[in-house]
Amino acid sequence: MEINTGNLRTLGTGFSAAFRGGLGMAPPQHLEIASVVPSSTGKNEYGWLNQVRGMREWLGDRVLNQITQSDYTIKNKDWEDTIEVERNDIEDDNLGQYGMLFTEMGRAAAAHPCELVFALMKAGFSTPCYDGQYYFDTDHPVLDEKGAVTSVANTDGGVGAPWFLIDVSRVLKPIIFQERKKVQFITKDNPNDENVFWRKKFVYGADARYNVGFGFWQFAWGSKQPLTAANYAAARAALMGMKGDYGRPLGLLTGAKPLLLCAPSLESAALKIVNNELGADGETNEWKDTARVLPSAWLA
Repeated sequence: MEINTGNLRTLGTGFSAAFRGGLGMAPPQHLEIASVVPSSTGKNEYGWLNQVRGMREWLGDRVLNQITQSDYTIKNKDWEDTIEVERNDIEDDNLGQYGMLFTEMGRAAAAHPCELVFALMKAGFSTPCYDGQYYFDTDHPVLDEKGAVTSVANTDGGVGAPWFLIDVSRVLKPIIFQERKKVQFITKDNPNDENVFWRKKFVYGADARYNVGFGFWQFAWGSKQPLTAANYAAARAALMGMKGDYGRPLGLLTGAKPLLLCAPSLESAALKIVNNELGADGETNEWKDTARVLPSAWLA
């Protein structure tokens, strides 16, 4: 193939099409547990996460709720993936492998949010959230009915493969996917570019800006205990009994079916709990159809 502007434009269009095709190959599984929050600056502040507000009886004047500020901030990060195409490969029409490479680049770009979101969920047992505690912890500070600080758990610990019970009916899910710039396909294929002059390489890449962080810890229960009916029941009871400040019930698990998210090794145990008609000892399975199971390869 002759190296000229027209041929390079056609070649770049083909690489871009292969990239876009790859974007559609990775299911956006991260949207099951993450809310997309647009960002217009280098970082977003989430001090308001300290408060889960509710209605009160209107007696006298309105009570002006001050948003308690914390320094919880999610800073956007830059991400990129780049492929170099040899000038000799273009001249020799040796381009068959590049279509597959650009398709895979697109698939990897679409899957990257899943990689980040589920990695953060898995790391929640040892990563702080907005209240300074680990996201899955036994001593989150919450005000009781009298305004005194008390400790609340959203985990029962353990050392095995992780599983999570999540209320996904709320507008803000457990993970925040903060998006500053969607992934873009960029070409650097001018024959006069320095990368061509010095190294005989035409460069094509993808880049984006985004990051992930934690939302409300109250909406998810994380466990590394064995995934048994008894531990599942404990997780349900804990979430349904979850309260905000001043003893206000949060009403969790009263909307859409909760999500039972698990590592692949726990898929069988999860399906038995919520699909089987009978329990392990032949009794009626009281937990049948009480959750939707999502085994995720990203938790492997």
